[in-house]
Amino acid sequence: MKAHQTQIKVRYAETDQMGVVHHANYAQYLEIGRLEWLSALGISYKEMEAEGIMLPVVSMSLSYKKPALYDDILTVSTQLLKPPTVSIEFNYEIHNSSGELLTTANTKLVFVNMKSNSPMRCPHYILDKLQI
Repeated sequence: MKAHQTQIKVRYAETDQMGVVHHANYAQYLEIGRLEWLSALGISYKEMEAEGIMLPVVSMSLSYKKPALYDDILTVSTQLLKPPTVSIEFNYEIHNSSGELLTTANTKLVFVNMKSNSPMRCPHYILDKLQI
């Protein structure tokens, strides 16, 4: 399925005193990966919200292999797991600039109609961009 890569430089504020990225920052790295994945398809999350659609995360799992360190350049690879329906699911790999696999992850998000606050099917314009 569709994949995208994004690079992120680890900032000092994201690390502990040992220079290791705190685990809480990985959720942000995954979000950056997803937003860049959407953007690469020509889809704006801001425009989705303006149209009354939001995508809350309903599940997230991470497996840490090696630590990311201060000043590392990370490559976040984001891949759509399967065609979206009411939900959309991504797998991720995060590598450092040496190509070492640091983290694997998975997220599942649900398309929600903001007016009714209820789940909805994936908008057709997203499916069209994915050519599904």
